[in-house]
Amino acid sequence: MERRSFVQGAGLAGVLAAGVAPAVVHAQAALRWRLASSFPKSLDTIFGAAEVFATKVKEMTGGKFEISVHAGGELMPALGVVDGVQNGTVEMAHTAPYYFFGKDECFGLGCAIPFGLNSRQMTAWMYEGNGLKLMRDFYAKYNIVNFPGGNTGAQMGGWYRKPIKSLADMKGLKFRTGGFPGKVMERLGVIPQNIPAGEIYQSLEKGTIDAAEWVGPYDDLKLGFYKVAKYYGYPGWWEGGPQLDFFVNNKAYDALSGEYKAIVATAASHAHVVMQARYDAKNPAALKELVANKVQLFPFSKDVLDAAFKASMDVYGELNNKNPEWKKIYADYSAFRKEANLWFRFTEARFDSYMQSVRL
Repeated sequence: MERRSFVQGAGLAGVLAAGVAPAVVHAQAALRWRLASSFPKSLDTIFGAAEVFATKVKEMTGGKFEISVHAGGELMPALGVVDGVQNGTVEMAHTAPYYFFGKDECFGLGCAIPFGLNSRQMTAWMYEGNGLKLMRDFYAKYNIVNFPGGNTGAQMGGWYRKPIKSLADMKGLKFRTGGFPGKVMERLGVIPQNIPAGEIYQSLEKGTIDAAEWVGPYDDLKLGFYKVAKYYGYPGWWEGGPQLDFFVNNKAYDALSGEYKAIVATAASHAHVVMQARYDAKNPAALKELVANKVQLFPFSKDVLDAAFKASMDVYGELNNKNPEWKKIYADYSAFRKEANLWFRFTEARFDSYMQSVRL
């Protein structure tokens, strides 16, 4: 059988099992790409996902395909990576798509929207629903081919100098939150601020902002927020399952061989799994350490959650009327969310609720 026909018929897993991968990979040209991250190196979980990806690509190609990973601000501003990929300044980026909702609200659907999908549901929509196809159709106009590139899981709800006991306490807060959720926060009287991770602590310390959210205990402990704000809210209702993405310039991607394209997809899915695994493994100990440092946890009250939910649905309804692309993608997203939550209600939620109520 001709080698190329064999590769196409067997698929990557079959090729690897058959032991012919080295010959296939070695036939490819050596490549050097640059990846611009939106995150600082100090955050080894979220920044580290890009390193996991690059390492796996190099391993799977026997060193033929190398991707250098650059922290936010190194090659371009942390929030300039979409422009960088779109213009071909770099071959790819790793970022949270909702940072770029100002270009189009649909970027939020590729990451997280308030009261949206949780992390498992988001992965299911992407890989087994219509999510990946719909988002690829959308990103095509930015010269981008996207791959899921990690998820933090449900996030915490931020750091405050005083607890948020009611909706009234939200009004007037200058609150750092990433991207799209700010559209809903505004409806609650909050003044949203979109600030990169590396600038949050200084802004909170100086009083430029009154409150801030990032991800969860592991990252938040590293960033030291507990030193300048002692009240830690939950849950981050605006980020139930935020997905990070690898954005690849379409021309760079199209120039890859079929084998290299398969390797990029496989390495991305590997990084996608590893990132949330790291957060799930590291967050429990970090939360204990924060509490030991006299951090006070508090849940958002029902009136805050109810008002935020209503505001979110109002925003989505308005976007349906003014953004045809949003309407198309959100219709599929929301239908998937409804069915997924019906299922989770009978299994995951009940099981988790019981396990978290017993003494282990």
